[in-house]
Amino acid sequence: MAITSRLLQRLDQAIAGASDQIQATSWRAQRAVLLARHGQMAEAREALTALHQLAFQHPHPALGAWLHFAEGLMSYFSDFGSAAGDKIRRAQAMAQAVGLRELEALCSAWQAHLAYVQHDVERLVRHAQDCLSLSYAQQHGARSRLAVALGLAYHFAGRAETAQTWYAAARRHAAAEGDDATQSALIYNMAEMRCAHQRRESLAHPARPVPELLLGADSVKHYDAAVGGSAMSELTPVLRAQILVVQGDYAQAQALYEAHLPQAMALGLARLGSSLLADLAWCRVNLGQREQALSQAQEAEFELDPACDVDDRAATHSRLAQVYGALGDAATAQRHAALASQEWAEFERQQAQWAAALDAVGLNRP
Repeated sequence: MAITSRLLQRLDQAIAGASDQIQATSWRAQRAVLLARHGQMAEAREALTALHQLAFQHPHPALGAWLHFAEGLMSYFSDFGSAAGDKIRRAQAMAQAVGLRELEALCSAWQAHLAYVQHDVERLVRHAQDCLSLSYAQQHGARSRLAVALGLAYHFAGRAETAQTWYAAARRHAAAEGDDATQSALIYNMAEMRCAHQRRESLAHPARPVPELLLGADSVKHYDAAVGGSAMSELTPVLRAQILVVQGDYAQAQALYEAHLPQAMALGLARLGSSLLADLAWCRVNLGQREQALSQAQEAEFELDPACDVDDRAATHSRLAQVYGALGDAATAQRHAALASQEWAEFERQQAQWAAALDAVGLNRP
């Protein structure tokens, strides 16, 4: 799939016209990162391998810093796990040592994003402040990534209006940079956050009408097809499955989960697996597959990670309460309902804590 972004075109032009080899290698590293962000992992790896060979022949601290940064993002987009953080921290230390302020700011922005993914609001706030102090207003790469992270943080905190101001800032910076990968990530993350909110609402109030959510998931797919792919493309079918469960289309949701959930969990969603398996159990209940539903519910219980995000723990227990209730196991249903109530209360406390931490340092506006 051909990538059409203006950012890629500009990097190609800069590399072709470069007279300074070190500057050219930094642009080549940025190009490899962009390929990874568009989901072109094999091509990105080939480009980075060539740069590693160059670094062995002609070592330079600036190239080393960019390579550590690129490897950090390769690690993140390979499995969305935590190993990326160490490489990006190393890149930032090297960038600081040799005065690469632009890379230092970019590392801070991505560390803020990783802190959001790992639900560490104190670290998120610290890296956000660092990024804002290190970057200039027109450093669109760092500012757009930070804006995405802060939009998601405020959305998680239940402050959707404030989140929208950060999302708008992310769109402006990404448009100015010609960065379609960030636009794609923003579309996906906004759709995912809306789905998570509606999922909570439907678990709390099953009889309420559900708004249309599939357009958001479809827009991710259409945008990615137009701009040349995205690193999130493997996760979009799972997002669509979650939406279909909320909307009561259990047959289609089950088909998507069965086709795509194993791969999504291998890509780093294992910590969220319990709530998705509980969703699948609920699909089976509603499709009359009672024995399989019980087995799936037991698997969801087994996979429930105490370290996963509190809202995922709460959703797992809420959904399992529904499953066991439908299967006629009232005692187990009541146990999960009680656990869900505790977790949802903790979620509300966490939301308030996040909002207070972000507001305290003036991050409530771009």
